[in-house]
Amino acid sequence: MLIAGDVGGTKTLLALFTAEAGPRQPLARAEFVSADYPSLEAILRNFMLQTRRPVSFACLDVAGPVIGGRAHLTNLPWVLDEGAMQQTLGLQRVTLLNDLKAVAYAVPHLGPDDVHVLNQGEAEPHGPIGVIAPGTGLGEAFLTWHSDRYAAGSSEGGHADFAPADALQAGLWHYLFQRYGHVAYERVVSGSGLPNIYDFLRDSGHAPEAPAFAAALAAAADRTPLIVRAAQAQPPDALCAATLDVFIKAMGAEAGNLALKVLATGGLYLGGGIPPRILPQLDDGRFMRAFVSKGRFAELLGRIPVRVITCQAALLGAALYGLEQAAAGR
Repeated sequence: MLIAGDVGGTKTLLALFTAEAGPRQPLARAEFVSADYPSLEAILRNFMLQTRRPVSFACLDVAGPVIGGRAHLTNLPWVLDEGAMQQTLGLQRVTLLNDLKAVAYAVPHLGPDDVHVLNQGEAEPHGPIGVIAPGTGLGEAFLTWHSDRYAAGSSEGGHADFAPADALQAGLWHYLFQRYGHVAYERVVSGSGLPNIYDFLRDSGHAPEAPAFAAALAAAADRTPLIVRAAQAQPPDALCAATLDVFIKAMGAEAGNLALKVLATGGLYLGGGIPPRILPQLDDGRFMRAFVSKGRFAELLGRIPVRVITCQAALLGAALYGLEQAAAGR
């Protein structure tokens, strides 16, 4: 029996799988607030006590690079080690995957009900695939074809330099450079990036901030959901709508960058927690205009299929990978 998990800076989702039921039919599942626990082991112990099933394997995707079986989460003070966790929890095998590698591993198994199409395009058979996922942070990954299947590769491309695409974004870069020193795309295109954009637009006088909304933001533990909801309200809050506009255009630009870097003729997939929540704004053309705005390569990018992942692909990928390892006896 396998525990598969999607471990993020905000929440941790765990589920129990068997080879017989497969990766889409968990026997049990539970969600935990990551920051409420001192370690991932503590969450796993809690889940194992809840389910009371004999478990031999665990495959966990984590929000951070995994090197030599160890991971230091980008947005949590946890250091994870496969061997130590295996011994502590009494499991036969513990596998750590970068969260975006897990999403990428799931992509070839996604069906029409698992995605929302932004650009139908025309996929090249066995062409490389790019995956970009704005959530708590910004994850990126890719897939390349090897012999008879896609192989997933992880990346930390979300921490590459943010490149402003217009004068407003240039002002944003300067604002964030003064605040952070280095301005990565994750400072803009992520759950933490949305409040950064909002602060810049407010402080630069781009639009007035409503006093009642300012008070609500000051009292919120997480400002991002409030900003998104206010941007989508009817009528929308002007400052929040401008914030979401900058976010969508920057996300489209970086998705286009990733598509160019891996030559993603097999498609570009948007994962993470934010894109499914802003589908109406992604459908209105702003994202795709920023995606294809690459000069001489605009036509090529316009042919690339672009889809939003609407299922929990990271958990699916971790389950697929873990069950495959268990079947192979690894």
